Amino acid sequence: MAPMCQTLAAPVRGTVIAVEVVVGQAVAAGQTLVLLESMKMEVPLEACVAGTVRNIAAAVGDVVDEGAVLVEVEPGAAGAPPPPAAPAPDPALPRADLAALLERRRWLDDAARPEALRRRHDAGGRTARENVADLLDPGSFVEYGALAVAAQRSRRTLEDLQRNTPADGLITGVGSVGAERHGPERSRVAVMAYDYTVLAGTQGWFNHRKSDRLLEICERERLPLVLFAEGGGGRPGDVDSGTVAGLHCTTFQRFARLSGQVPLIGIVHGRCFAGNAALLGCCDVIIATDTASIGMGGPAMIEGGGLGRVHADEVGPVSVQAPNGVIDLRARDEAQAVALARRYLGYFQGTPAEDAPAGGDALSLRLAVPDNRNALYDPRRILQTVADADSVLELRRDFGLGLVTALARIGGRPVALAASQPRHLGGALDAPACDKLARFMQLADAHGLPLLTFVDTPGFMVGPESEKTAMVRHAGRLFVIAASLRVPVVSVLLRRGYGLGAMALTAGHFHAPVATAAWPSGEFGAMGLEGAVRLGFRKELEACEPAQRQAMFDELLARAVTDGQALNMASHLEIDDVIDPAQTRDWLLRVLRSTAGGELPPRRGYVDAW
Repeated sequence: MAPMCQTLAAPVRGTVIAVEVVVGQAVAAGQTLVLLESMKMEVPLEACVAGTVRNIAAAVGDVVDEGAVLVEVEPGAAGAPPPPAAPAPDPALPRADLAALLERRRWLDDAARPEALRRRHDAGGRTARENVADLLDPGSFVEYGALAVAAQRSRRTLEDLQRNTPADGLITGVGSVGAERHGPERSRVAVMAYDYTVLAGTQGWFNHRKSDRLLEICERERLPLVLFAEGGGGRPGDVDSGTVAGLHCTTFQRFARLSGQVPLIGIVHGRCFAGNAALLGCCDVIIATDTASIGMGGPAMIEGGGLGRVHADEVGPVSVQAPNGVIDLRARDEAQAVALARRYLGYFQGTPAEDAPAGGDALSLRLAVPDNRNALYDPRRILQTVADADSVLELRRDFGLGLVTALARIGGRPVALAASQPRHLGGALDAPACDKLARFMQLADAHGLPLLTFVDTPGFMVGPESEKTAMVRHAGRLFVIAASLRVPVVSVLLRRGYGLGAMALTAGHFHAPVATAAWPSGEFGAMGLEGAVRLGFRKELEACEPAQRQAMFDELLARAVTDGQALNMASHLEIDDVIDPAQTRDWLLRVLRSTAGGELPPRRGYVDAW
């Protein structure tokens, strides 16, 4: 008896595009008999057994349903030998599509452009990719938009653009910084690096789209962002954009919207003008190398505005931008700038498990403030002694000289420190110092850092020259911002705590901080004690014989000093405690532990750009 035929049915609904066999043909198991097309995919109908084709119920062009019988095969051992196996492909030999990709990606390697690399290194700089590699943990970078080129295909060949405008002059992506120390979640960081070797780091049509994509990810994922901002601003040569002025570009608004939501760090080496400078100015902190020149317009824009010709390095050098408050941290070169960025990020990545030792001998604090109530001293030594060893990072050192502001750790916990600097105007708060403290308070509040203030001030700077700086508004700004702080404030009165300036340094008044303590050297008054005596006892002093006037003044001043001593203030509950200077770190640790763990109210919307 002849064996029964096996029926082979269509595995899917589709169109017959090939019939590979004829009736009577011997076939092998696994051999393709009919080829179908379904949803743009080719689906083979294969023989289940070796045998002979007895019937074919399909023709090219037929549309068949799933399950429709298309071929009948009579099983038999004498079927055709299996078709020869195709040689196994060698994965080391890329096929055409992969080869095209590898060729395209080759231009992303700095080594593919040796002349550009040489010029950059000869000028003392690093490439954008070298900076990104130095910033991020090895092997952590996920790049976005690497295959973009400048929007100039109508005027240049694609090969030219691939060779000379890789990534459209902007490297964007996400990686980690300090994952081993802080863990994978807390270490995630986004990076935008303008590539000065590509069209002078200018902002092109596609790199704006790349930056918008990354900024969207930053906002959604709450990622800190590091911006390498070197570059010349807008790029007029992108003729394929289809825009007239391009002022509907969303990059600047998207970038600014991150302010107060995530840490924003800007790094500048060399020239940074126009659009690049606008993004830089939105950053929480600006790190600049000594060769930086920063300005809202470069030489071409300056000359075009009829303002004369200037060299690019004269537009906004570090010698100008550090004292005026634009630059927060100065660096020798890009390597140090990147190291500072990594260090800065660490303050926003949580508290390491280990407790660090103090930065100095606690007993030395007993001598930090001189016995002479009018003698100068440097508060930086106090901050470095109280904080964890090697943890103090001072910001805006060259601006607002009457105040020292720094990030640090105490017992491993990140904090913001602000201290009066008696070496400048006796520690009086002038307009630059007010601006420095105002923005520093916003920075601490936006990112949840407790604010610790160390006070020694005669108050706000006064006088006709001071009022020319709009002092009333600058002073008012401190009270307005302090009134909306969410983070705990802790204040230590080192010596003089006079008037409104002392109140501004303690978040509005002496009971606004969660704790306010003084050293025994503290002295207090509604205004400077010398001035209070002269003003309050003017009639008595004028009525006194000239030979006795100084003695009377000294007696009244000594009485005011005694009344305003820290111990007397504490006994009247105007401050919370008087502490041994050597116990300052321990006292701060106890206060900080008492404030840890609470949920903060909704935060401010942004960190003031100034």
